[in-house]
Amino acid sequence: MPKKVVLAYSGGLDTSAIIPWLKENMDCEIIAYAGDVGQGEEELAGLEAKAIKSGAVACKVVDLKREFVEHYVWPTLLAGIHYERDYLLGTSIARPLLAKAQVAVAREFGAEAVAHGCTGKGNDQVRFEATFAALAPDLEVIAPWRMWKLKSREDLLGYLAERNIPTTATAKKIYSRDRNLWHISHEGGPLENPAQAPPDDVWMMTRDAAAAPDTPRDVVIEFQAGRPVAVDGERLAPEAIVARLNTLGGEHGVGRVDILENRCVGMKSRGLYETPGGTILVEAIKGIEQCVLDRETSQWKQQMALQFAKLVYDGRWFTPLREALSAAAAKIGERLTGKATVRLYKGSARLVGRESPWSLYEENYATFGEEAVYDQKHAEGFIRLMTLPERIAAVKFGPNGGRAM
Repeated sequence: MPKKVVLAYSGGLDTSAIIPWLKENMDCEIIAYAGDVGQGEEELAGLEAKAIKSGAVACKVVDLKREFVEHYVWPTLLAGIHYERDYLLGTSIARPLLAKAQVAVAREFGAEAVAHGCTGKGNDQVRFEATFAALAPDLEVIAPWRMWKLKSREDLLGYLAERNIPTTATAKKIYSRDRNLWHISHEGGPLENPAQAPPDDVWMMTRDAAAAPDTPRDVVIEFQAGRPVAVDGERLAPEAIVARLNTLGGEHGVGRVDILENRCVGMKSRGLYETPGGTILVEAIKGIEQCVLDRETSQWKQQMALQFAKLVYDGRWFTPLREALSAAAAKIGERLTGKATVRLYKGSARLVGRESPWSLYEENYATFGEEAVYDQKHAEGFIRLMTLPERIAAVKFGPNGGRAM
């Protein structure tokens, strides 16, 4: 049995119950740990006192906001990854960082084990434990939801009441949410019926498009080597850029996603995501890529992004393949420097302008006017070579290679 356990602690109902459960069933000291990835003061306020009242011997809150944006958000933005076309992976990219910091806290306190409050049906258990496996395989992993006999919110509330442990949770929790700087997710309640439209009360970061301003708002994003550095001419810290764009996008109803996704554990689940700032940035970097990347590089990057997204969704951040793909994306991004203008209007974020000192676009080459670098007669040889297979088939077997017309 471990003598010390570091618990990933949110202060919610599940982790509040895990602290006394661990003490009773494993007779160990519990160190509560929370990583601040921008979930907001409401979630973090009073967390340390609450953990101690629940039975922890200590509680450590670690500020991870800058690291989250610089080393997790920006690389995924640069790689252009979406999961199943829509999800910008806000929870998926935060979990490896949270687990990594949890391992550091375990080492600091000399703990023999780490624990989490993820359920046995969700993706997050995989993401946490894949990180533990990569960074600290010697630590024992404790997952109470796969061990205890408590099965419902009512069971957890009764368990805490019996022990006089305070909680602000109630038996009725409509939605399960996860928030960080990049996004907020919503699951559960009426959302479990995929045929039902999301209720108006689910959304937290974004206005309804119908209530958004009637006047469009253009926002200019500046990039250096594929990383955002300024908004509307003002240079900002990475986390401040995301916060600023979240506010702007939220006001205009930008960044709502409703998806029935395939979990890595095999079942489908419905998730609602709000990623206003991320949606703007994805549209903006697309404009710089249009300027700079040649066709083959652009298309290969799109193919790479599919594999990258699956790795991240499945919690495989600390793997050689993910590191290699990140390195490839960074290499491709070396010349992604410039400015892009995105127009926000009634729920949409639309690219309307882009420029880059590394742009391959040249008006003189693209127009039909006379210029020195391209002789239109040269196209004849190019076309003949490109269509050579069709010509050979037609000569040997007849028109259309002998296939029915």
